Amino acid sequence: MYFVLKYSNTNTYLIKLKDGYMLFDTAWAGTLPLFYRELGEKGVKAGDIKYLLISHFHPDHMGLAGELQKQGVKIIVAREQERYIHSADAIFEKEKNKCFVPIDDKEVEVISISDSRVFLKSLGLEGEIIYTPGHSDDSISLVLDEGAVFVGDLNPIYELELHRGTEIEKSWNKIFALKPGEINYGHAKKAVLSKEDLDSLGGKEKPESGGTAINNASAFTRHENTKENAELYSLVSRIMKYINKGYSLEKIARKTGAEAEFIEDVTRMYLTHQNVGVQGILDRIEIKGK
Repeated sequence: MYFVLKYSNTNTYLIKLKDGYMLFDTAWAGTLPLFYRELGEKGVKAGDIKYLLISHFHPDHMGLAGELQKQGVKIIVAREQERYIHSADAIFEKEKNKCFVPIDDKEVEVISISDSRVFLKSLGLEGEIIYTPGHSDDSISLVLDEGAVFVGDLNPIYELELHRGTEIEKSWNKIFALKPGEINYGHAKKAVLSKEDLDSLGGKEKPESGGTAINNASAFTRHENTKENAELYSLVSRIMKYINKGYSLEKIARKTGAEAEFIEDVTRMYLTHQNVGVQGILDRIEIKGK
């Protein structure tokens, strides 16, 4: 059993253990009050969270880790991730984020991927942690035997045709070999897979109940002729251009007329997702309005 927590533009997940919960990913530093409110709405106490597993150490996935660690949450790190633990510290320092608390390395529990099944079983979970690089060199995914998979920012299956022959495809093939039933992303809607989907290794995805069908085209591409989406695409493109010029958020707001919150979302996605394009940013921040 698990819950999705939507208190920011990053999906985080609360997974039931035999004693308490494991949190998969956190959001940006400064969202702790929103996190607590979301927990309250789910009927979960902060003290019930025993472990934190982070898909990769980009700031929008580990921003609360240090704060939670100080409150007794044990951070679990795969050995492949160990040297990346502080890779986002400079970003928080650059933006002068006073809420950010660095992770205390001495209190981190480092485990081997090969031992992850035994470790998870000791917590009451049947499944394993696998190394899934592609989006970043420290990316891991959590695969539960019941069929739920949590992949962080591994590029979505509907983009797979764009990544044939890459590390991204290799990582997805590892996941497909374990016969997943559903994919839980960091910045997109859950995808439900059929046996036929698995047989085709990244063919069609079936949306969760009430969702919109997902295909190889993004939401924007399906509606690219609408004036609203064209204007939004242009706006994000301009914001990215001004970020490259080193403009402050205030100056970008004056130049574009966009809301500060939207500019912040675009800036964070652009700075933390290597080689992301305009459409990739739109896809990733779309979840915030849902």
